Amino acid sequence: MIDPEQIKGWIAESLACDHVQVDGDGHHFEAVIVSPAFRGKSRVQQHQLVYAALGERMRADIHALSMKTFTPEDWQQAGRG
Repeated sequence: MIDPEQIKGWIAESLACDHVQVDGDGHHFEAVIVSPAFRGKSRVQQHQLVYAALGERMRADIHALSMKTFTPEDWQQAGRG
């Protein structure tokens, strides 16, 4: 069974991140990801970057992943940075 820390590690390995938080029960996961790579990209493009970072794991190991993506600037404006 996949745990949230594994997903966090996989994302951080492949995508430069300022912050990654993943919670879940082994089947359904929620992630908050802050990355400068998201600058200038639409929300869909940001999510595609995360899916690319997870690669085949998204199809084989992770059944459901909802995510909130932020640029570092958006994260600070949200009062979280």
